[in-house]
Amino acid sequence: MSGLKKTTEKNLMVFSGRAHPGLADEVAELLETELVPTEARDFANGEIYIRYAESVRGCDAFVLQSHTTPINQWIMEHLIMVDALKRASAKRITVVMPFWGYSRQDKKHRGREPISARLVADMFKVAGADRIISVDLHADQLQGYFDGPVDHLMALPVLTDYIKEKYGDGQMGELAVVSPDAGRIKVAEKWAAKLGGVPLAFIHKTRRTDMANEVVANRVVGEVAGKMCVLTDDMIDTGGTIVKAAEALMKDGAAGVIIAATHAILSDPAVDRLKNSTATEIVITNTLPVPPEKQFDKLTTLSIAPLVARAIREVFEDGSVTSMFDGQA
Repeated sequence: MSGLKKTTEKNLMVFSGRAHPGLADEVAELLETELVPTEARDFANGEIYIRYAESVRGCDAFVLQSHTTPINQWIMEHLIMVDALKRASAKRITVVMPFWGYSRQDKKHRGREPISARLVADMFKVAGADRIISVDLHADQLQGYFDGPVDHLMALPVLTDYIKEKYGDGQMGELAVVSPDAGRIKVAEKWAAKLGGVPLAFIHKTRRTDMANEVVANRVVGEVAGKMCVLTDDMIDTGGTIVKAAEALMKDGAAGVIIAATHAILSDPAVDRLKNSTATEIVITNTLPVPPEKQFDKLTTLSIAPLVARAIREVFEDGSVTSMFDGQA
């Protein structure tokens, strides 16, 4: 009598929400697969309906969604997609969120505040996520908010390779890396090392606690005169902080400023601020979609898709995501 035959063949399936289909298409193409056909629609009252057009039983599911505007809608859609996979017997569910929504609310600054980044992690766990892949988290401790493996990808190699190639020959002045605040010095140190041990500076700023996105004063700490300054941050939201920092650098005699950031949230009036800023170029990645009306001459968008696709492949094949960055920082 023949017993039951157990299949051990793994099945990779990639799913995408409606927030950033362009990135998902690119990732699927690099993985030499196709996105699973998904029926996604909204009811008249705004409720979201999701159904997959093919069986997902026993698959290794990777669900891509960028938490862009309107952020609450896309997070909710992401959660519903995970729940649908869990109830359809997917074997392992990996949530791929290039930008982790609510990541700035990662601690309590004052009493009676929430820690919303933790809440987002908890919701994905309850929905059925086994693992999270994200790019350039606002703070490293976010990895501990999710009760499961978190792969923290870094856009650093993507951004630094571009800057090295374009500005690294010294023609436009020696490079210097500038952190927009004291809290991001560690990241700026990695940047400086990756760009060949260039000098480091940071902006000392005071932020208003009574008003969101408001900076009071900027002071440059470090030597920037005559240097081409690479001003790095994880995200650009309204652009106020970074544009004021660029002005402070130019006032201190910098030869020029290149703004480099992973997540281009670009809430109004960011585009106007950046367009009219003293910066030579603004370099971002496509972790979040940048609609045509928000694109402008000084803006350069680099694709994060190869990085995300490689991480998905490593996770699927039980390889090492860490090895992707070894010796690169």
